[in-house]
Amino acid sequence: MSREIDILLLSLKDFFTFKMLKFAILPIIITLFIMYLLFFIGAGIGLEHLGSMEVQSTQTTIENGIPHTESFSAQLEGSAIIQFLMSYAITSWIATFLVYAIGGFLVIYASIFIAVIIIGFLTPYILKEVQIRHYKDVEMLGDSNIISGLFLLFKSTIIMLLLFILFIPFYFIPLINIIAFNLPLYYFFHKMMTFDIASNICTNEEDKKIRFFSKTSLRVKTFILYLISLVPFAIFFGAIFYVIYLGHTYFAEVKKLRFSYNS
Repeated sequence: MSREIDILLLSLKDFFTFKMLKFAILPIIITLFIMYLLFFIGAGIGLEHLGSMEVQSTQTTIENGIPHTESFSAQLEGSAIIQFLMSYAITSWIATFLVYAIGGFLVIYASIFIAVIIIGFLTPYILKEVQIRHYKDVEMLGDSNIISGLFLLFKSTIIMLLLFILFIPFYFIPLINIIAFNLPLYYFFHKMMTFDIASNICTNEEDKKIRFFSKTSLRVKTFILYLISLVPFAIFFGAIFYVIYLGHTYFAEVKKLRFSYNS
């Protein structure tokens, strides 16, 4: 426990250095810019689909034993649809709830997905700074390259999307749906974060040993970091800290492995 507290405090100290704070600005700017574009693209698509909607209603009454059928038909255009929905309290409440709930849910998920990808490009520079400050005796022997990174990104994204589809039946079960909604993205988060760091610091053999002996510890750490990311805007400021914190973990494990080799 004391070792983990030491790593956490050391990571916080590193994060609040001028150089690391400069690194932190870039993911914030790029992520916000991409989210801004996605917002207007999504809004445009939404308005296009709400461009027109036909509303029909049929009512049958019986007078003197003779049935009379009255039909109502209307074509709602653009903002008229919204006015129609908002004209009734129940539809107004449902529409407002869905807009904020679904919109907020998608924004948080999209921001985590985008930030994890962006931080991957900065990871080598962040880890190099951590090494210079604390682990000069630990050589970075990782074989990170753009091809393997893109392949894992593609593979993890496909698996994440398949998991989202596979878990659809569970989305309608209270409490279980919370796990079902978050498990696919956590899978992507864990895979990408650990790959980016391990591929820069250690060899494949060292990575396998760390994942074998410290599997539970790594999953607990990435899970806690993922939960923090669900707080709105936390991922914008925390992505750099995640790399520093997990970087310290990997450097310490690699140092321990290599010391055991030489002893």
